Amino acid sequence: MLKGLGQLGDMAKMMKQAQEMQAKVQQLQDDLNTMTVIGESGAGLVKATATAKGELKALDIDPTIFDPNEKEVVEDLILAAIKDAQAKASERAQREMGKITEELGLPADMKLPF
Repeated sequence: MLKGLGQLGDMAKMMKQAQEMQAKVQQLQDDLNTMTVIGESGAGLVKATATAKGELKALDIDPTIFDPNEKEVVEDLILAAIKDAQAKASERAQREMGKITEELGLPADMKLPF
């Protein structure tokens, strides 16, 4: 009698799943601001702490590396630590997003808005 009712039910289910996914992505966005990663260089002489969104929060430099004749080395170590922290932040964000897509039964490599 009402052939289209089954499709409406499917559409409602899809809409509900989309809303759930949106809520989870938003929660993850909020969580990424509090998750931290630590990038290192020089065998731990320089450490950069960043959020999982890649925002640099702290820099810890071992004082033993301060030598006026080695200024460029120190700068390189600082840049390397920051880049390492940013790479780890990106990996962490992708891993966390992968958990959500897996939970929702979506392909693992699906790119969601970030």
